[in-house]
This record gives sequence, C-alpha cells and structure tokens, in this order.
Amino acid sequence: MSLMKRVDQARDAYRKGDVGSSAAAHSAVRIAASAREEHGGASHAYLGDMVYGGLDGIVTTFAVVSGVAGAQLGSGIVLILGLANLFADGFSMAVGAYLSSKSEQEYYDREYTREAWEVEHFPDGERRELVEAYRAKGYSDEDAARLVDIQTKQPDLWVKTMMVEELGLMKDERNPLISALATLGAFILAGSIPMLVYLIGLLTPIPAGVAFPASLALSALALFGLGAAKVLVTERNFVKSGLEMLIVGGAAAGVAYVVGLLLKGLGAGG
Repeated sequence: MSLMKRVDQARDAYRKGDVGSSAAAHSAVRIAASAREEHGGASHAYLGDMVYGGLDGIVTTFAVVSGVAGAQLGSGIVLILGLANLFADGFSMAVGAYLSSKSEQEYYDREYTREAWEVEHFPDGERRELVEAYRAKGYSDEDAARLVDIQTKQPDLWVKTMMVEELGLMKDERNPLISALATLGAFILAGSIPMLVYLIGLLTPIPAGVAFPASLALSALALFGLGAAKVLVTERNFVKSGLEMLIVGGAAAGVAYVVGLLLKGLGAGG
C-alpha cells in the first residue's frame, strides 16, 4: 500500500468513525510498507491547481455569457467574447501559476542556501535558535535540548528543520510548468461548458430562447460538480461545498446579467 493510499484510508476511517479501519491504517506493517514504497502522490499535488483553475474558468466564462445575454446581444457576440475571455484569462492564470510556483521555489532555495551556510559557520547559534523555537512551542528545556540533539545529527535534516521551525517554509515539490498546464487545461475545459450550446449552434440551429437557459443549467451542474470535487482538497462536506460554489458562481453571473441588462442600449447603439 502506497503512502497516499494509506493516508486516504486513514482519512476515510476518521470520517466514518471506524476505529478498526483507522487502527489497520496505522499498523506497523502498513506504515513500514508505505514508507518504503514510491508513492504516486504527484497527482494530488496538482489536484488543487485543476480544481481551482476549473472553478475560475466556469465562473468567469459564464459571467461573460450572462452579461451578453442580459444585453440581449447575439450568439456570435457570446462566442467572440466568451472564447476571447476563455483563452486570455486561461493563459493569464497559467502564467500566474507558473510564476508563483517558480518564485516560491526560488525563495525557498535561496533561504535554504543561507540556512545551510549559517549551520556550517555558526552551528552553536543555530542550535540556540532551534532550542528557542521548540521552547516557544511549549517543550521543556530538557525536551527541547533533546530534540535539537536529534535534529542536528545530520546537516541536511538540520537545515530542513530550521527552514520549518524558524522560517515556516516547506519545499513545494510541484513542477511549475506542470502546475501551469494543469491550471490552463482545467480552466479551458470547465470554462467551455457555458458555451457548449452556443458552439453546437454553429452546427445546427438552436431554437430562440433556448441557448441561455441551457447554458445556465449546464453551468449550474458544472459549478456544483466542481464545488463538490473541491472536497478532494479541502476535506469538507461535498454537498455544502457544491452548493457554496453554486451560490458564489450564480451571484457573479447574476451581477453580470444585470449589468448587461442595464447597458443593453449601448450594444444596440454601437
């Protein structure tokens, strides 16, 4: 059993209050096996990028569709503005995700190099800092000193401990490029949902007055589904999470619809 599978089993047991399954997940045999095994946790690292990228995609695109529908403009305008928003915002989000992840990793590496230099040149001072960090957490002087003796036996472990205890930094193992692509892909796929009916309208006629209600229904289902999927990251109740995202996305679309309705004369006069 991989580490992530064992953790997932422990989480599921906790949610169900299943003491037996929880004990099994924490057995010495399974802990040792998962520690030895290379686990496939990489997908979990990018799950947040995909979920939040998809949510942003559907909310922003449906807001555009709602604004155009409120202004009572044609389907062609929906597609032009919707697709422009979809790819421009998706690219912008992907670039932002890439730069954010890359900047965090560069900052971590810079601070790691500094801490490693300090451990090498000022080991006594670094030990005192670590002792104080543990004392601040509530450890006694004796326990803090014992923990420091253990943590400082290996230089690499010592530096990593200083990064966490002194600076509150943990290394982000995600690949910035993959993070950006996951965000972009999810944004475009989910953001296309509100425009599906309009895209189908390019191939076959759609009855008047059907496109926007159909887009509304599809978007509502997608918003609830993605909100529910968010629990894979947040561990919350999926119904509550889905309804929360449906309300937030619906409010954004409602605002866009009202603005379009109020300004529809500008579109007609252009």
